[in-house]
Amino acid sequence: MNKRPVVILTALDLEYAAVRKHLAGLRTHHHRAGTLFEVGHLADGECQMALGLVGKGNHPAAVLAERAISEFDPLALLFVGVAGALWPQVGLGDVVVATHVYAYHGGTSEDNGFKARPRVWEISHEAAQVAHHLERSGTWTRRLPDRMDIPAVRFGPIAAGEVVQDSAISIHAQWVRQTYNDALAIEMEAAGVAQAAHFNRSLPMIVVRGVSDRADGTKATTDGANWQPRAVANAAAFATSLAAELAQRPHHKWRTASLRKAEDKRMTESVRNIARDHARVGVQAGAIYGNVSLGQPPESGFDATALLAELREELARARTVGTIDEDTFAAAEEELSIVTESLSTDTEQGKNRAMIALRRLRGLLMDLAELAPMVTSVITAIRGAS
Repeated sequence: MNKRPVVILTALDLEYAAVRKHLAGLRTHHHRAGTLFEVGHLADGECQMALGLVGKGNHPAAVLAERAISEFDPLALLFVGVAGALWPQVGLGDVVVATHVYAYHGGTSEDNGFKARPRVWEISHEAAQVAHHLERSGTWTRRLPDRMDIPAVRFGPIAAGEVVQDSAISIHAQWVRQTYNDALAIEMEAAGVAQAAHFNRSLPMIVVRGVSDRADGTKATTDGANWQPRAVANAAAFATSLAAELAQRPHHKWRTASLRKAEDKRMTESVRNIARDHARVGVQAGAIYGNVSLGQPPESGFDATALLAELREELARARTVGTIDEDTFAAAEEELSIVTESLSTDTEQGKNRAMIALRRLRGLLMDLAELAPMVTSVITAIRGAS
């Protein structure tokens, strides 16, 4: 099981509550900018989770999605909620998994009419494969509140704009259906979340929506028939099952930013070019990792202080998402304090004390695939500086 969390974001309190029912061990996490998240795990223990509420609209969704990505470094980002169906074949209560997200308000206004210039984001291949497998297996239905009424799961584009569409005959409604005639549903947040995920490479982003109305003027009727809570319960069941599936798969490409930095530093190497007689060599290289310097030798060693700061940050994040318990965190912090104090003396004896504390720390974090290598990087840095 992957120890990094899956982040699920919702727009409405109703949607938040539907996802929250599947979680356990929840505690409040305060972001420094004031945003409150809840972190815990799926009730069956299959996945670490972080849950957040973004409100309505693509703009706040984008800002808070980026905030969640930076705070938790998740292995995947899901957006869960309700949407309006654009076509009759999409039934109330059906679950729609977005294969593409259209930001449909982009365009240019010309004398002969409005011309669409949408932005489009596509779901990652691996996430799509996992979602299709989950739908075929039917295992996700065990999370449904009513297993006697199993909804269809549909895969297709979702259109995301800035208006609540509740008409089949308005100019806006006709334009959307004509211009985005392959979109299954319409809503107001997916484009913002997709944009934030796009700026964070290798982060799978999946939008899961339950159909609560038909976006055709009957929203008051379907809301009165209690379709919103029914639809979002279906979406939450599929989304949390998808989160569990993603967490159980190896994610060799989905690493923390700090670990990527450490690996890049370890792979830095120099290339010596030799030319004879009148030949001259400018730059000759194969694969290049890390920094490249021309005309001067590369700096030796790593910055142990910077690596220690990154390690502390990742350690705090692991505590936040529940990857390590309080006792382990306290013991690790104690060893880090010894390391910092010992290195401050700038003596050989101080370095030796720091190395001993780091070895103890590595033993504490031995089972944590993302933290133990970072301790090794610090040890390498101190040795290189000797």
